[in-house]
Amino acid sequence: MTRRERPVLVYDGDCGFCTTSVRFVERRVPTSARIVAFQFADLDALGTTAQRAEYEVLWVDRAGRVTGGAQAIARLLMDAGGVWWPLGAVLRVPPVRWIAHGVYRLVANNRHRMPGGTAACVLPAAQRPGARQQG
Repeated sequence: MTRRERPVLVYDGDCGFCTTSVRFVERRVPTSARIVAFQFADLDALGTTAQRAEYEVLWVDRAGRVTGGAQAIARLLMDAGGVWWPLGAVLRVPPVRWIAHGVYRLVANNRHRMPGGTAACVLPAAQRPGARQQG
C-alpha cells in the first residue's frame, strides 16, 4: 500500500445520480479527500479495479486501504469532521452499519431511477454511450 497525502473518494462519473451526489459533497461537506471519477483515476495505483468502482463508491485512505459503499460514505463524513463526524461514526456501528449497507445497495442498484440518474447508470461502464475502450 502506498501512503498518500490525502484520501481519495472514487465515484462513477458516468452516472448522473452519482455526479449530483458528489457535487453536493463538494459544496457542503468539507472533506480533505480528492474526489475523482473512476473513469479518470489510476485504479491500479489506488489498489482497486473498475469492476469494484462500478459497483460502489470507494474511499481510499491515506494508508491505501479501500473501503466501499456505505462505509466509504461513513469515512467521508468522519473525515469532514464537525457536524458530519457523528453521522459518519453512527454509520459504522452495528446495527446501523447493516441497515446503511442495505439502503446503500438499494439506492446503488436503482440509481438509474433516482433524481439525476440516467438510463446509462444501469449499464456496465463498457456499454455506456461514449465509453472509453480499454486497450
